[in-house]
Amino acid sequence: MAKVTTGTGDTGYTGLLGEQRVPKYDPRPDTFGTVDEATSALGLARAITQDQKVKDLIYQIQQELYLLMGELATPPENYEKMGLKMTIAHVQRLEQVEEDLKREVEIPNKFIIPGDTLDGAALDLARTIIRRAERMAVKLLHDGVIHNTEVVRYLNRLSDLVFILARYIEVKSSLAHLPE
Repeated sequence: MAKVTTGTGDTGYTGLLGEQRVPKYDPRPDTFGTVDEATSALGLARAITQDQKVKDLIYQIQQELYLLMGELATPPENYEKMGLKMTIAHVQRLEQVEEDLKREVEIPNKFIIPGDTLDGAALDLARTIIRRAERMAVKLLHDGVIHNTEVVRYLNRLSDLVFILARYIEVKSSLAHLPE
């Protein structure tokens, strides 16, 4: 059985991928912890939605976010040997999914107040957490802590995609409730 409680964090430090330990408030664990929050919020949306296409898409995104968290948790001296890296292909896939969804749902040119559907609201919550993670990753990039610009691009595209996905869910829900 996996050991959940190790006690190694009791002094306020956490391990990166490798030997390095940093304070839990260090920008790296703060950022990958925020990505973890987004992954959990996406998991809530996946658990709530009845749309299998959306469930599958969210699950794939969650897997990619674990790759991204691994990259953020990898110190420079281990970066090449770990092989955890967001690529332009990850970003392009998000862009393609976004374009496909936009063909199915019109995005209104107005501010959206979340909460029309439970799964849409969960996606909007995830989107805001992804935006926060993006801001934190930008700081890591600008401060020279990370060097892969695809991390920031991925989070930026992902927040857009999750916004569109929430609208997609809401439109499908409203169409399902139209009288015949």
